[in-house]
Amino acid sequence: MSEIYHQLISGRLESGATFHKPVQNLPEHVGMNNPALDVMTDFKVVTAYTIFPLESIDEAQQKMVHRGVRMLLVVDAKNTLLGLVTSTDLMGEKPMQVIQNTGCKHAEVLVRDIMTSSERLEVICMIDLAGARVGDVLATLKGTGRQHALVVDRPQTGQPQRVRGILSMTQLTRQLGVTLQTAEIARTFAEIETQLAN
Repeated sequence: MSEIYHQLISGRLESGATFHKPVQNLPEHVGMNNPALDVMTDFKVVTAYTIFPLESIDEAQQKMVHRGVRMLLVVDAKNTLLGLVTSTDLMGEKPMQVIQNTGCKHAEVLVRDIMTSSERLEVICMIDLAGARVGDVLATLKGTGRQHALVVDRPQTGQPQRVRGILSMTQLTRQLGVTLQTAEIARTFAEIETQLAN
């Protein structure tokens, strides 16, 4: 006996139609004892934004502004993670150092010239983060002196690590309700501790 299938009713797309975008529903406000997962951007839920190493830093800046993010993963054509680039990298001393060292113009500075390479990136395993608290994340970022930490799924034997998400000082402070006046890391942590103590 053969199955009978019916044509579904279809119509024209209405003018002004939009589309769904992945959204992660993180708590708006957290405390130091909240689960650490409450402050992780999960790449299984939201899109990880990427850039190629041979793109200019101006293109990186445009992508960040357009996407509303402060960090891009730097990947090759096979989506292998080569590093990351942050808005601090783009606006800080790194571009000027490249210009001084090479004599190139600002428009010629490439992402690969200023990115943090994958060999220098520290990661936290998802399994360890799952049992941690927000305060542990803050202590980790403070201990490493970084604004971001990548979270990886522990690979099966013979498999490469897979970046699961990211912990961001910007996201963390927003959810803690702390306002920062500077991007300087040492001062950032002091400001957070002062504001949380009050």
